[in-house]
Amino acid sequence: MKVKFKIFKEVASHLSFTKAAEVLHLSQPAVSKTIRTLEDTYKKTFFIRLGNTIELTPDGLDFLEYVDKILALHTDLDNHFLTLDQDENKHIKFGASTTLADYILPKVLAKSQKNTPNTNIQLISGNTEHIEQLITSLQLDFGIIEGSSHNKQLQYDKFIKDEIVLVTNANNPKFKTDVLQLNDLKTLPMVEREYGSGTREIIYKKLHEYGIKNLNSNVTLNSTIAIKNYLYHSKSYALLSIHSVSDDLLNNKLKVIDIQNFNFERWFYFVSRQGYQSKTKDFFEKLITLNYN
Repeated sequence: MKVKFKIFKEVASHLSFTKAAEVLHLSQPAVSKTIRTLEDTYKKTFFIRLGNTIELTPDGLDFLEYVDKILALHTDLDNHFLTLDQDENKHIKFGASTTLADYILPKVLAKSQKNTPNTNIQLISGNTEHIEQLITSLQLDFGIIEGSSHNKQLQYDKFIKDEIVLVTNANNPKFKTDVLQLNDLKTLPMVEREYGSGTREIIYKKLHEYGIKNLNSNVTLNSTIAIKNYLYHSKSYALLSIHSVSDDLLNNKLKVIDIQNFNFERWFYFVSRQGYQSKTKDFFEKLITLNYN
C-alpha cells in the first residue's frame, strides 16, 4: 500500500500521469491502474479527467492529506528502525568484489561520507568467491558482489544492473566496423579473469547458452585493472564490465567491439547470510543505494 500511496502523491503533485510515470520509472498504464485501484478500494473519485489534464476532486484533496500523513509516519518509522544509533554508525565493515571495489564504490563512498562524516567505513575486496567465503565463515556479515552463485547459505538482493562488453586497444585495427559475429569470439586472443571471479563465472554461463564452451585465452589475470593495463599494450581482447572501462572509452584508450545480436547484462547483488538481520546492514544498503542514485 505504501507504494500505491507514493504513486498517488506523485500524480497529485504533478497533476499528470505521464510525469508521475517518468519520475517513478513506471509505465503510464501502471500508474493509471494504481489510481483506479485506489479509487475502487475507497469508493471515491480522486481525479477529474479533463482531456489531457487532470485535477484533484474534493475527495482527492482530502485523500492527499491522509497520504501525506501516512508517508510521513513511514519515514519516521524508517528513521527510527533503519537509521543507526549514534554508537552503531561509527564503523561499517563489508566486502565487495573487485569490479565494484575498484570502479563503483569509491565514488559512492566518497559521496556518502559527506552525509555521514562520523561513519568509519572499511572495505575488504576480493573476487566473488572470496567475499562469499568470508561471509559464510562469519568473517564478514555482508557485502556486494558481481553475479550470484546462489549459495544456499546466502541471500542475494539486486543492487544495480551492469553490462559486459567486449573491449580492445583503441588502436587495434582488426575490426574496422567495430562489429563482429558471435562465432568470431572463439578466434580472438582473449585475456580472462581468474577462476573464482564473478565476472568470469557469469561470462561462461552466458557463453554456454550460445554453445561456446571455451575462449581462445592464453593470459589469465586476477584483476580488471591488470587486464586493462595488458590491453593498453597488446592487440588482445577482454570481456569486462562497462563500469570498469567508461573512463578508458572517453580517453580513447580502449574501444568497444559490438557483437551482433548479443546483449550481455547482469546484476550486482547485496549479499549476506540467510536470515541475517541488523540495523547496520539495512543502513549500509540504504546508504549505498541512495548515494549511487
